[in-house]
Amino acid sequence: MNGLNRVLLIGNLTRDPVSRATTGGMSICEIGLAINRRYRTASGEDREETCFVDIDVFGKQAEQCSRYLRKGSLAFVEGRLRLDQWDDRATGQKRSRLKVMAERVQFLDSRSRDDSGGGRAEAGSGGMAAARPLPPAGAGRPARQAPSGPPPAQAEPEVFEHPESDEGAVDDIPF
Repeated sequence: MNGLNRVLLIGNLTRDPVSRATTGGMSICEIGLAINRRYRTASGEDREETCFVDIDVFGKQAEQCSRYLRKGSLAFVEGRLRLDQWDDRATGQKRSRLKVMAERVQFLDSRSRDDSGGGRAEAGSGGMAAARPLPPAGAGRPARQAPSGPPPAQAEPEVFEHPESDEGAVDDIPF
């Protein structure tokens, strides 16, 4: 059986994105995400805990994150976990940390670094929308025209009846 390595996170950036490029020219953007969890203890006390996650974003998606995200921005990240391991130069001890390799980042708030408007945008691959501000409402849309001719007939809603069953019978619904 194959394993599953999938991470879905929504949180706020803890710092401005840090961009760099590999020697081959691929863009890499490092972001930190803070995910807050609120809960109530057994004694009724409200508590909050925060989980901090380091995330690497690659390629065009990294360029978009660098351009549109900033400290405090709300983002949805889809990706996978990766374990980085190395020897500490100072102590010689083995070190490790978990990071998220982003496969898709969606910007959830309208703030943008260049203040060119706002809106939801995505940075991703495989036909995802490019991260750019949305146009103002109504921009580029044709004017609505009144329909000509008689209005279309309204279809009656289809009604599904549940067959009568014996009391105590178990439904075949798996949940």
